[in-house]
Amino acid sequence: MKEFCAENHVQVARAIALGAGRIELCDNLAVGGTTPSYGVIELVCQLAHEQGATVMTMIRPRGGDFCYDAVEKSIMLKDARIAKELASDGLVFGALTEDNWLDEDFLDQLMEEAGNQETVFHMAFDLIPRKRQFEALDWLIEHGFTRILTRGGIHGSAGDNAEWLKDLIAHAAGRIEILIGSGVTQDNAESLMKELGITQVHGTRLFW
Repeated sequence: MKEFCAENHVQVARAIALGAGRIELCDNLAVGGTTPSYGVIELVCQLAHEQGATVMTMIRPRGGDFCYDAVEKSIMLKDARIAKELASDGLVFGALTEDNWLDEDFLDQLMEEAGNQETVFHMAFDLIPRKRQFEALDWLIEHGFTRILTRGGIHGSAGDNAEWLKDLIAHAAGRIEILIGSGVTQDNAESLMKELGITQVHGTRLFW
């Protein structure tokens, strides 16, 4: 599975034609991705579904950190609800406390809003101290997340952090999907999947 990280709708059809089976749809990649417009969500979901691909919509109100206030949380819950209504197959989100632990109460609210949809905890995971990442992974499993998107560290690419990614994958033990991103390209995707023993990758440069 190659998941194309799409900033709006422009390259989606091309990516699917070249083999993308799943789209992570967002806007503002310069800040790591934010929630796209409702019109873009609706259009991309229709386009992807016609071609047999699925769409995971980013739920993130702004760039910067992942500590959200009450207003931002209400925005995210509404965006999650509308993304579902617009036929998104899943939601991508993450939320942390000021000490870089999971914002457990808010994540529970987002999961309740997601319902039966696929859910992805995004690269906010990489900000959690490594000494607590196994604990965080277990929490996400227990609360029903489908997968974690990670590059294995705050710095560097997925390839740079391969040894830690192997540890995370081993701890996950098939209980949750580990999706790797950052620095994954058409040139190294196959070798990284083989090295890590995984079957899916994420990126903007998987096809060109």
